[in-house]
Amino acid sequence: MKSTLKPGERVTFDYVVPPSKTVPHLYPDAPEFAAMPGVFATGFMVGLMEWTCMKVLAPHLDAGEGSLGVSVDVDHAAATLPGQTVTVEAECIEVTGRKVKFRVTAHDGIDRIGSGTHGRAVVPWDRFKAMVDHKAAKAGVPPLSK
Repeated sequence: MKSTLKPGERVTFDYVVPPSKTVPHLYPDAPEFAAMPGVFATGFMVGLMEWTCMKVLAPHLDAGEGSLGVSVDVDHAAATLPGQTVTVEAECIEVTGRKVKFRVTAHDGIDRIGSGTHGRAVVPWDRFKAMVDHKAAKAGVPPLSK
């Protein structure tokens, strides 16, 4: 990772919620989720927050690097309907070696729908894939790399 990433760097990202990002679609094979209202799912909101944090990191990564989510501490305070635009702001608040912490906030134009913190670790993809492939061999499942 380049040394250019500093606390205070931020990205604001807008996303129009499609019906496919509602609670019943989170785990389509779970009848408990299928029975719930078709509003923006917490799991998809967290993913959108992670995506926004990745946008903050992108210009500061070296070739062959990426980042992995390592911590999430957010609330989900209000329902958002399909068709509404969610605006997420992610701000870098701490850089410790290869670990980066962000403050995240999401708003749907009417309500603050969620906020909190998210942590990511910057990793070389080759090393991470090798570690996962080693685990796949132990678990008897197909490797990520072919």
